[in-house]
Amino acid sequence: MISQYGPFVSFQVNVDANHQNILGDAANEPSIAVDPTDGNKMVIGWRQFNTVNSNFRQGGWGYTTDAGMTWTFPGVLENNIFRSDPVLNSNETGTPFYLSLLQSFCDDIWRSTNGGQSWTRLPPEGGGGGGDKEWFTIDKTNGMGHGFQYQAWSTAASCNFGQFSRSIDGGVTWQSPLSLPNGPVWGTLDVDTNGNLFIGGASNFSSPFYCLRSSNAQNPNVTPTFDQVTQVNLGGDLVFGDTINPGGLGGQCFLAVDRSGGPTNNNIYMIATVQPFGFSTGTDVTFARSTDGGLTFSAPHRINDDPINHNKWHWFGTFSVAPNGRIDAVWFDTRNAANNTDSQLFYSFSSDGGVTWSTNVAVSNSFTPFEGYPQQNKIGDYITIVSDNTGGNVAYSATFNFNPNADQHEQDIYYVRVSPSGGGTPTPTPTPTATTTATATATATATATATATSTATAAATATPTPTSTPRVTPTPRSEPTPRVRPTPAPRP
Repeated sequence: MISQYGPFVSFQVNVDANHQNILGDAANEPSIAVDPTDGNKMVIGWRQFNTVNSNFRQGGWGYTTDAGMTWTFPGVLENNIFRSDPVLNSNETGTPFYLSLLQSFCDDIWRSTNGGQSWTRLPPEGGGGGGDKEWFTIDKTNGMGHGFQYQAWSTAASCNFGQFSRSIDGGVTWQSPLSLPNGPVWGTLDVDTNGNLFIGGASNFSSPFYCLRSSNAQNPNVTPTFDQVTQVNLGGDLVFGDTINPGGLGGQCFLAVDRSGGPTNNNIYMIATVQPFGFSTGTDVTFARSTDGGLTFSAPHRINDDPINHNKWHWFGTFSVAPNGRIDAVWFDTRNAANNTDSQLFYSFSSDGGVTWSTNVAVSNSFTPFEGYPQQNKIGDYITIVSDNTGGNVAYSATFNFNPNADQHEQDIYYVRVSPSGGGTPTPTPTPTATTTATATATATATATATATSTATAAATATPTPTSTPRVTPTPRSEPTPRVRPTPAPRP
């Protein structure tokens, strides 16, 4: 299945040996890893449901050697083993890793030495510890923590205890879990050029958001502590069980660090899909940045540039920072849908550290997110993107294929290339500069027990030119008290 929208071409990933759609299955929650030494080589993992008549899912994956134009789907990590929440990453030499959650809420990590064509589990089954909605990152710096892997998970359910763990041997063994200050969940991790670890997420399964720093996680001889805790205002709450994705999240909180070596080096960025404070419908994709090592963050900036309409959903927002410092953001968007739920993938980028953003561009055809449910009412909980110096590689789920046997569309995995080249001239809008209103609370955690990818398609356009010099941001008012939301049931 190939779905073309203007210059953007989406290629189906979960296909049979003849590169055709597989009728009757479902696939969602795609995570992509790209070989930074050869952008033609990529691998995507996802939750694979062999039939929509069952909630049983496995760890599916596909790989490409031609920049995403054709994909091979060899099967699943382990036949008949329940797996969920796939998260993929690649180290600086192009070796991909696949973190996978088991039904026990324990996880394990797999490594491939041939670009994702086959996988080897590193620890014993479930030996990675972990928990619900786990995520991980790899230290790719040249410091003492080089090659270390860090993972964090939700407090809704864990393998044993805690919320954070570290591997100092590349994922083979994992140390005893630790708790995290303020318990942020549904977030991601990254490492700056100095080897400092940052974790972003939301407390209370909604808000407020926090950015945590550990400056000693890179030291193998000590138990990691978190020496900086900063509250971040992203303008609203994370949502789950809402109209657009009834059985899942409206989107996660993503954190990434700029390691470009340029003027924006070590900037820390956070993006989330939030329901604005004071409203009970609709979501926006919002962004905040820190230029001082996570001590303070800018006021929230709304990336989706359509007129404010709380009947619209901008959801599954995610982003990536390119080696040259450009920021690429993608999300699902209902702005063009008369029913306010049919969605398209949208794209925007920033070439100045998030100060200005390009005009939003639709990069996919419209699809309904409500069909093809595999006995759970959601199309996963996230999509992902990995950027290089000329564009971004996106893995997303959509329902373009129609299954006449089921009289409905199917959930499938797609790859599309987005880029600042091609399309209409962007009109960026400024993101406020960092202010000192976000208070950092030094908190020590108790020691608890690019080479440019070959472009398969043209993409979005020209380097943004700020329309005006951003004004100094006034001190924002205190963040409203988040609404009380029930603790969600674990969602492996």
